[in-house]
Amino acid sequence: MTVLSRMREDIVGARRHDPAARSDVEIALSYSGLHAIWLHRIAHRWWRSPGLKLPARLLSQFARFLTGIEIHPGAHIGRRFFIDHGMGVVIGETAVVGDDVMLYHGVTLGGKSRGRGKRHPTLCDGVVIGAGAQVLGDIVIGERTVVGANAVVVKSAPADSVLVGIPARVKRQDAPHHLAQTHSDETWLDPGIYI
Repeated sequence: MTVLSRMREDIVGARRHDPAARSDVEIALSYSGLHAIWLHRIAHRWWRSPGLKLPARLLSQFARFLTGIEIHPGAHIGRRFFIDHGMGVVIGETAVVGDDVMLYHGVTLGGKSRGRGKRHPTLCDGVVIGAGAQVLGDIVIGERTVVGANAVVVKSAPADSVLVGIPARVKRQDAPHHLAQTHSDETWLDPGIYI
């Protein structure tokens, strides 16, 4: 996949996730979440080259300065990832984010340990994380799971769950499956209806 086709796919994904989006040009020019992802892809490529780790970190910090979104260049990000509003999002070095994942502002994908191994969460395909939620540690959030706003998730969760609270608990399982948005449909997920 070429760089331009990947950028186009990101724009289409943003349009599907954000009903306020009016045009592809507006999205490309004004969506800081997309700018952060595009810069991350460059930084991530550099990060995988031993001699370019410092430039990768500097680029990620520049992206943070521009967008208010901090994505460590070591994080693995899937396709059609969308950050809505974006300010205050932090994604740690060993985080893994699947395809068609959506984060709202203030989300942290953080660690709980100082070890050198995997210490950040894995979000499977189709996960939605509400504003201000904290997903912490080497845990796995199953496909199409919805994490409510301000939840603190410290344990793995099965697919098709709704997580709420501090610490987060499974409020309902299998509820969002028919509503979870994928890259091929136009349904919208409203995490608020489950809480």
